[in-house]
Amino acid sequence: MPKLPRNMVRRRGRPGFYFRQMLKGRVTLLSLGNDYEAACRKLRSLKTEGMPRTHATVREAAERWLESYVATARSGKGPQLARQRVTMYLVPFLGHVLLHKLAKDDLRAYRIHLERTHLSPQSVRHVLSDARCLFNWCEDVGLMDRAPIPKKLLPRIQERPPDRLMDEEVARLVVQPEPYGLICRLALGTGLRWGELVRATAADVQGGMLVVHQTKSGKVRRVPLSCVLQGELRMRVGRLLPIRNGNAFARQVRRLTGIENFHPHQMRHTFACRWIESQGSLAALQEILGHSSIVTTQRYARLGELHVRQEAERMEGRLASQVASKS
Repeated sequence: MPKLPRNMVRRRGRPGFYFRQMLKGRVTLLSLGNDYEAACRKLRSLKTEGMPRTHATVREAAERWLESYVATARSGKGPQLARQRVTMYLVPFLGHVLLHKLAKDDLRAYRIHLERTHLSPQSVRHVLSDARCLFNWCEDVGLMDRAPIPKKLLPRIQERPPDRLMDEEVARLVVQPEPYGLICRLALGTGLRWGELVRATAADVQGGMLVVHQTKSGKVRRVPLSCVLQGELRMRVGRLLPIRNGNAFARQVRRLTGIENFHPHQMRHTFACRWIESQGSLAALQEILGHSSIVTTQRYARLGELHVRQEAERMEGRLASQVASKS
């Protein structure tokens, strides 16, 4: 049996094929019969019934997508970012195109256009991901027969090593005058994001753990605190960080330490790298950092250049001793 077309499903324990669609916020199933070819023809006719093909443009579809799908499926800055990408990039390039005339080459041309702008490859990938989501939604709600998403639309992003701090730089950060020294010690000892740090309060320190409530994933997590950090935080009240502006904090730290390219997120990368270098569990690191996928955490499991060199020297010494013993 070939792969079923989009919106065609089978039901467990029942014969035949069904058309799956969203109607007034509820999933409905419509029987298409037992014959596969006949079911495919019926599915195509159902998808094309009543579609406003001659009038719906990409601009109009994008506005409906923002108001219905994005408003309910995304949180935080997600809706604002989606609207910004539609307004700045999608509408100027494809907004006038009728949905039923949109082709795969139009999306390939859109990618080429984005790559010729000032956007980074990562940003191009985000903008194209939103476009792909939009046209898949158009297919789901019946505005298009099939979303013309070409293969390999999204550019491949070259993996970069974590932007960590060297040991000598860490030593300069932790001895800064207060409150900068405490902020750096807390960030380097917990791996929290800057937004999570500035929202942390003394009431969140419970039983040797720091309870992080407002997270990127929306899930509460508990981050262990060292004995030293527990002692520093024990007598504090209110917010743990007296500074909320990350850019102002970074500028002052660069002035005090001489670390030219310092930014707060480097301390999170440094915490993760040190955890792995100390033989810490990758699964535990995922929980501490709050990653939804272990794949995101695995980038820290790549050994750094120094540790690769040390391992190579260790193996070279072992081989040399084996040769010497045999001779």
